[in-house]
Amino acid sequence: MVFIPGGSFERGRQFEWKDYDVKYYPASHQDDKPVRAITVGPFYLDEAEVTNERYARFVAGRGHRVPYHWGRIGGRAAPAGKERLPVVNVSWEDAAAFCAWEGKRLPTEAEWERAARGPVGGKMFPWGEEITPAKAVYGQTGGPGAVCGKARNGFGLCDMTGNVWEWCSDWYGVQYYQDSPGVNPGGPGAGIYRVLRGGSWFDEPPLFLTVSYRSWARPEERSPTVGFRCAKTFGGR
Repeated sequence: MVFIPGGSFERGRQFEWKDYDVKYYPASHQDDKPVRAITVGPFYLDEAEVTNERYARFVAGRGHRVPYHWGRIGGRAAPAGKERLPVVNVSWEDAAAFCAWEGKRLPTEAEWERAARGPVGGKMFPWGEEITPAKAVYGQTGGPGAVCGKARNGFGLCDMTGNVWEWCSDWYGVQYYQDSPGVNPGGPGAGIYRVLRGGSWFDEPPLFLTVSYRSWARPEERSPTVGFRCAKTFGGR
């Protein structure tokens, strides 16, 4: 895991996007405003998205259900030759159970954005203002790539943009950036959807792949574009 120091950062979209100025544009696409200074405590975050290999150990150790595509091609083992690919087709509950099994938890949305932005912050992407195929896995039709095959951000984290969307612990709230507390926000108390961040191998730049873009899905949903990574509180769980 990578240590992410606590402190304040500017959360939210810090660039102009002309579609947001259209009055009838869906409100859910304006949910990354306003930009606010948010403080989070120190924590650890997995260097990479959880791989098929790691998830297979969880399946064997806990008897947990497998991603549904595993059953189609060979049962309860990680797909041969794809051990280093991020696990996909896992629900929010699957992801939370895995993290708990490792003595960890899912990151909050605020922690995720803090980590994705890196120690400098203020950029569209984890490493700067531009995205290229050399820096992230995106705009593909064949699925994700092996973890840590592209550029790392300033904290040394892999694939914070692209490869697979990542579950966060929070319930999704369309106005949460406006209403949230300024210190260690943990999301609304209830909801229908859970937060997803980071974009995926299938998405095209720039918007979905920026560090401020927010997405969501029902917690029971399992998708070939969605995976996760785990966090751990500094000095605790």
